[in-house]
Amino acid sequence: MSSARPPGLPIVDAMTPAVLVLTGPVTRGEVTGWCDDLRELLESSGAGVVVCDVGGLGPPGLGTVDLLARLQLTARRSGARIRLREPDPALPGLLDLIGLRFEMEGQPEQREPPLGVEEEVEPGEPAV
Repeated sequence: MSSARPPGLPIVDAMTPAVLVLTGPVTRGEVTGWCDDLRELLESSGAGVVVCDVGGLGPPGLGTVDLLARLQLTARRSGARIRLREPDPALPGLLDLIGLRFEMEGQPEQREPPLGVEEEVEPGEPAV
């Protein structure tokens, strides 16, 4: 007996993160609904990373911080993590001030040097 392969490239599909598009402004009552949506997305996709598109949230405030903190907690409880896409320029500073760390799309990981940075070579040292 043979089974048909599912459509698509399994390696690529497994590496493609799920996306949750957040819109705002966020009210306190909506936070639970967004967390439920994230939980359902994680269960249905099996993704280990969810990209939260926060471009539609508008100017950041305490409602945004509360939402993102709860989404991060929900993702971690499910064994996943979230990454922010298109944050307002003030959002990373606000999150840093509060002590919340989020991975932002398009930023190099902490262990990787930014592109274009080269190590200094001492005179007389052989090139590698």
